[in-house]
Amino acid sequence: MAAGVHHIEIWVVDLDSARHSWGWLLVALGWSVDQVWSTGISWRCGEVYIVVTRPPAISGQEHDRRLPGLNHIALHGGTTADIDRIVGQASAHGWNALYGDRYPYAGGPDHYAAYLENEAGFKVEVVASTPRSG
Repeated sequence: MAAGVHHIEIWVVDLDSARHSWGWLLVALGWSVDQVWSTGISWRCGEVYIVVTRPPAISGQEHDRRLPGLNHIALHGGTTADIDRIVGQASAHGWNALYGDRYPYAGGPDHYAAYLENEAGFKVEVVASTPRSG
């Protein structure tokens, strides 16, 4: 049996905003646009893809990561220098850094990561592949 993630689908209210924020972040992390259609877009990295869509069946008008359900996704971000570059550019692309007072070790002394939240409230943890202790 195969193991691992096949794809992740994220439903959004504002597709244009999501294309901007998610598109920048995923491309910065090495993902490529895979498919584009009127109500969505997907990016691929190897065998895994992420879909952002505004489907007709959506029932709510906002996302709240603090409610039951998915809180965040964590993505590989490359080196610590790559993480620092992403954090430095994030606000220009619709992402706000979380836990800035504890960056880059908000996840612990051996976990170099950025925690970002976009304007719709989706949270992404971008994790360095080569952590260093602070």
